[in-house]
Amino acid sequence: MLSRTADHLYWMARYTERAENTARMLDVNVQTALLPQSDADAQQAWRAMLGISELQRAYDSRYEALLPADVIDFMVRDPSNPSSIAACLTGARENARAVRGTLTTEVWEVQNQTWLDLQFKLRERLHERDPAQFFEWVKYRSHLSRGVTIGTMLQDEAIHFIRLGTFLERADNTARILDVKFHGGGDETGRRDFYYWAALLRSVSGFEVYRKVYRDIITPDRVAELLMLRADMPRSLLACMDALVANLAQVRNGASTETERLAGQLHAELRFARIEDILDKGLHGTLTQFLERIYELGNRVSRDFLLPLAA
Repeated sequence: MLSRTADHLYWMARYTERAENTARMLDVNVQTALLPQSDADAQQAWRAMLGISELQRAYDSRYEALLPADVIDFMVRDPSNPSSIAACLTGARENARAVRGTLTTEVWEVQNQTWLDLQFKLRERLHERDPAQFFEWVKYRSHLSRGVTIGTMLQDEAIHFIRLGTFLERADNTARILDVKFHGGGDETGRRDFYYWAALLRSVSGFEVYRKVYRDIITPDRVAELLMLRADMPRSLLACMDALVANLAQVRNGASTETERLAGQLHAELRFARIEDILDKGLHGTLTQFLERIYELGNRVSRDFLLPLAA
């Protein structure tokens, strides 16, 4: 497959997944903002989300104060934010359009219709009137895109590059969503903490999964274990690495040996890890290191298979 075609497929998938995960991260904060808390705690939560998304500096350059409505607008539609939901869905559509002949009609129509519907929803300012409904719509369109892609495309190299993009982005964002809790070093306990973790689990479609697996009260340790080390949890770090290793093996070339080795090493560390050891070491530090290694893995995938990265 031409590296240019692989590049467009890879980034189509990454942008679609990034839009979904940005919606999920915002949804956590919108839900937890409804809990009783001080203004300082609320500010810390929004700043933690901007910080872990590496958007704090960009936000501060645009806005004088930190207001939830401004943060939502910045991360949903602000043209100065290249990681906004609007920018991601536009990027996904443009990459799909560039390789229209490689995609099935159904995959292209979902990408295109998502972009068209987005323009209407932004004009209607749905993200301001009912942010929860808007975030659910973003998640639904991502689910639809992924399902149509798996259900209609030939299982060849094209699908493997799409899956590489999806799972690299998902691994990155699952780590960020979990790390938002620990970024500010907060250690809330009691009823508010329970509702926070319940909201976080719902944001990654994990609340019912948690109840099925643990059949007990929600605790931070178990949430971390579910989202990091459970291979049967679709959005966990281990599940993402399972898929990354498998798809890398399907597209390997003469230059990708080291990339496969690094992916395999990270996969093995998660597969044989114990949550007790991770917590003793420090969850925030572990997640930060994981994000650095996923970033490096993404760079190596680009170098080995795709178009050269911009200098």
